[in-house]
Amino acid sequence: MNSTSFIQVLKLKYSAALLILLLTSFSGCYKANESPKYNPYKLGLIQTIEAHNVQVASNPLTKMEDLQKIKGLVLDIRYATTNNFTGKVIYTTPKAYARKPVFDALKNVQDSLSKLNLGIKIFDAYRPYAATLKFHEVYPDTNFVANPRSGSSHNRGCAIDLTLIDLVTGKEIQMPTEFDNFTEKAHKDYPDLPDSVLANRKLLLDIMSHFGFTCIGSEWWHYDFNGWQNYKLMDLSFEELEKSIK
Repeated sequence: MNSTSFIQVLKLKYSAALLILLLTSFSGCYKANESPKYNPYKLGLIQTIEAHNVQVASNPLTKMEDLQKIKGLVLDIRYATTNNFTGKVIYTTPKAYARKPVFDALKNVQDSLSKLNLGIKIFDAYRPYAATLKFHEVYPDTNFVANPRSGSSHNRGCAIDLTLIDLVTGKEIQMPTEFDNFTEKAHKDYPDLPDSVLANRKLLLDIMSHFGFTCIGSEWWHYDFNGWQNYKLMDLSFEELEKSIK
């Protein structure tokens, strides 16, 4: 091989090595910036803490708060256990978060109830969008679970699933059904119940309504905070929120 041919071979090898290096670099950059979160319906989700922080800086009312900070409030986060309608663990940790106005309203509810020796037990609050996808995968009936094509008020941090407890005994007061009962008996206006149960359901409805919540028709335990449509859908894990909330 003459010197000219040798130099040409070296140039070809160098060009090939450089091309491989560039492709590897671009591939690495793409993977580093690619969101690992699944968004099959291309919804406008808040999927990073950075995006959430930008939102909060623009509007402090969008901040997520830890409901466990409300004195006397009890958590029974069923979806962090197998004790729920799916029979599967959906959440990675038993936490409850909501937007700041929802947090403030629930604090007022709790303070008012305490005068009656009653308190709040939370079954569910903010729900990451990933959990909504999982619910639909396990139980694909949108009569009972949120349609992942549109998301839910839970995904916006503006829905609460709750009941009332006796502060002295810590026990739930009697309501029409258990949580996540999908029968007609769970409807907020179902009439064929003992007077004491009707009174308990009405007490919950009255106090929640007074502080800005609306009960959905088919679930006596589910309350949406008024104006929930104005908040963005989110897919932030409880772990991400826990690290960001001070």
